[in-house]
Amino acid sequence: MKNSMIVTAVVAFVVLVAAFQTVYEVDQTETAIVLQLGKPTGDTKEPGLHAKIPFVQNVIFFDARLLQYDAKAAEVLTLDKKNLVVDNYARWRITDPLLFYRTLRTVGRAHARLDDIIYAEVRVALGQYTLQDVVSEKRASIMSEVTKKSTDLLAPYGIQVVDVRIKRTDLPPENAQAIYGRMKAERERQAKLYRSEGYEEMEKIKSAAAKDRTVILAEAERQAQVLRGAGDAESTSVWAAAVGKDPDFFSFSRSLEAYRNGLSKDTRLILTPQSPFLKYWR
Repeated sequence: MKNSMIVTAVVAFVVLVAAFQTVYEVDQTETAIVLQLGKPTGDTKEPGLHAKIPFVQNVIFFDARLLQYDAKAAEVLTLDKKNLVVDNYARWRITDPLLFYRTLRTVGRAHARLDDIIYAEVRVALGQYTLQDVVSEKRASIMSEVTKKSTDLLAPYGIQVVDVRIKRTDLPPENAQAIYGRMKAERERQAKLYRSEGYEEMEKIKSAAAKDRTVILAEAERQAQVLRGAGDAESTSVWAAAVGKDPDFFSFSRSLEAYRNGLSKDTRLILTPQSPFLKYWR
C-alpha cells in the first residue's frame, strides 16, 4: 500500500512537470518563437495559450510594444562645414521576431545595429543641409527622411523604425564662441540697418507733416483774410446806412463812443474849450 502511494505521487509529479513544460502563455504585450535544439521551429506565436514538446523545445519571448533607443551624442558636419553635437533617439519595434532572432538574436545587438545605421543616416542627411536649416522648421522633414531610410535598411533584421528625433543640437565648445561671435555681429549689423531705415522713414514722416502744417496754416490765413474783408465790408455798409438815415444822431453816437473809449479812469487830456471833441459838452 505504501509503495503504491509513492508511485502515484511520483507519477503525479512527473505529469505536473510535463504539463508545465508543455503549456506556455504569451502575454498581450509579447510575441514568441519556439526553439528546438537551438533552431526556430514554426511561425511566430501570437498572444494566447500554446503547447510545445517538453524538455526538447524552449520558448523565447520578444516585446511587441514600441521600444525606444537613446543614442549617444555624436558630432556631425553640416553642409556649411559647421560641427554639431547631435543627441538623438529612435522609437522602434520588432515586426518579425523569427527574422529578428535569426539575424540579431538579442535587443542589445539590435541597439548596436540601430546605432550604426541611424547615426550614419543622420550624418549623411545633416551633411546636405546648413546649420540654419538644421535648427529651423526643416528639421522635421530631415528627420522624416532619416526615419524612412533607416526603416529600409533595418527591414532585413525584422525591425521597423517608427521615428527618429533630435533631442538636442549643440556646437562643440571650441567652435561655439566663434560662431556666437559671428551671429552676434550679424544681428548687430541687421539692427543697425533697421535703425537706419527707421530713422530715414521718421525724417520722411516729419517732412511730410511740416509740409502739411504749412499748407494748412496758409489756407487758414487765407480764409481768415477773406472773412475779415467780408466783415469790414459789412461793417462799412452798416455804418454808411446809419449815417444816411440820421447824420446828427450818428455823430452823437460816435462822440459818445469816443468819450467812452478815450476817457478811461487814468486818462489825462488837455483840450481847449473850443475843441470839437467837447462839442456835446458845451
